[in-house]
Amino acid sequence: MNTSDNHTIKQALNEKEGFQIWWRLLRPHTLTASFVPVFVGSMFAFTEDTNFHLLLFFAMLLASMLIQSATNMFNEYYDFVRGLDTEESVGIGGTIVRDGIQPKTVLTLALTFFGIAILLGVYICIESSWWIALIGLVCMLFGYLYTGGPLPIAYTPFGELFSGFLMGTVIIGISYFIQTNAITAEVIWVSIPVALFIGAIMLSNNIRDLDGDKKNGRKTIAILVGRKNAIKVLAGLFILSFVLTAAYIITGILPLWSLISFLAIVKAFDVIKKFQGKTMPIEMMPAMAATGKTNSIYGLLLGISLLIDAVI
Repeated sequence: MNTSDNHTIKQALNEKEGFQIWWRLLRPHTLTASFVPVFVGSMFAFTEDTNFHLLLFFAMLLASMLIQSATNMFNEYYDFVRGLDTEESVGIGGTIVRDGIQPKTVLTLALTFFGIAILLGVYICIESSWWIALIGLVCMLFGYLYTGGPLPIAYTPFGELFSGFLMGTVIIGISYFIQTNAITAEVIWVSIPVALFIGAIMLSNNIRDLDGDKKNGRKTIAILVGRKNAIKVLAGLFILSFVLTAAYIITGILPLWSLISFLAIVKAFDVIKKFQGKTMPIEMMPAMAATGKTNSIYGLLLGISLLIDAVI
């Protein structure tokens, strides 16, 4: 592709220069997958123990977001190395293929973020339990293996499962544990809708990239069931998340205040509407962004409902 075509794609994607290059590398629309679990897990802990450790909360939040950002960078690096990303690829930072940043620089930055997350993890362990170190290292390993290693998880039908479980259930569990020094069945139940929303982010990403992924030999859920059925699966994840939330409110696991999280239904409908009838990756970018926003709205409102319940 020539420079003129590259410039046209950058314009279509509204990619700007300067600081924006590095900001795109983080894939900010995916960072809700790291913020929401920490917030929800921490607020659930706050409802049971108002002796809240603010520094632990911020350390956990920053560590989680650094690991998510590093995972995105590994994705950028390894997809480039394997020849999957080109100047026409959408849904990526484009830092390597369009902005000319050296692949080694991206890899070094990812490893640096992992290093900082490890230092934060040491502080968290000192204040809570060293078992957290083992769990954290496993999460970081899978963050690397998501697109790195001989058989990247992202190339299999299990990408949504691993991302949802590790970024949802595990991170919520850790966030709760470091505040209360305990794990309960209730916090595990509450983590499931959040995990489903995180899996939905990954599924929407794979729906958008279906054609390119299929050409490169990936076997994602979207490829196995086809785009139309994958959109139905996405809708099913949204529905199940809200049904579980309603069940938790009825059974008292979540407070009545958590009804405000149902405001995210509007954005969930918007996601499905934006996907329907679209076949080009660039046409599906709004749907992908809307999926991240749905997760943000649901998670933020759920966390706020728990905060309200704790202080009232």
